[in-house]
Amino acid sequence: MAALATTGISVGWIWTKADAVTPVTLPQGGQTPVETVDPSAKPSETPTPTGKVLGTEMRAGNNDMMPIMSSAWTSEFDRTGLMGGTAIWFTVHANYDGKKNSWGNYVAFGELPPTVKYANTAAGRKQAASQVGSRAIVGLGYKDPKISAVTHKPITVDGHPGHEITARIAVNQPPLKETFSTVMIAVIDRGDNKTAAVSIADIAGSTPAWQNVWRYKVSQIKVSR
Repeated sequence: MAALATTGISVGWIWTKADAVTPVTLPQGGQTPVETVDPSAKPSETPTPTGKVLGTEMRAGNNDMMPIMSSAWTSEFDRTGLMGGTAIWFTVHANYDGKKNSWGNYVAFGELPPTVKYANTAAGRKQAASQVGSRAIVGLGYKDPKISAVTHKPITVDGHPGHEITARIAVNQPPLKETFSTVMIAVIDRGDNKTAAVSIADIAGSTPAWQNVWRYKVSQIKVSR
């Protein structure tokens, strides 16, 4: 409200004082022409908002907030294609192949990308969760994934309706001692019937306790007003 009030006062001052401004003398003929800006020049595009991990919170580019899973998780970049997204990471198997590769749990948070069709209905939220989940699986590096045990359920977060999907994805990556991961997607309407908050988790099969932690953190998501 303060910003709006300041803008209103500024505009009012410009209009009420316009007749008191001293006229500007125009250039006379024969002088060097005034330089103009090339009309073909285009202003640079506004950069896409990005999310950040700030202390104990994941902040999306639109200022929606989701608490981090715990202090043991570290900041990571979003690999799931969310708009203004950010992410966190927890190592489960460090250097599992002897080549400095690690396997772990991953949680991303951001806004549903505009390329995903969205409608704030039970069917629309379910469809959006399915689409963004499919994209996330590709972004997380699963090739030709074998998916099973898919579940759907409606959820309510911060008074907003949403939809949750869980699915099991087979893992066969010797010498890694994991046989599957659980991918979890939550899509939550932001209250404008146009956009949705999204959290995506990729949890190693050997660490199922993190699934309920993720659900609890999703229940604490706060949509910016």
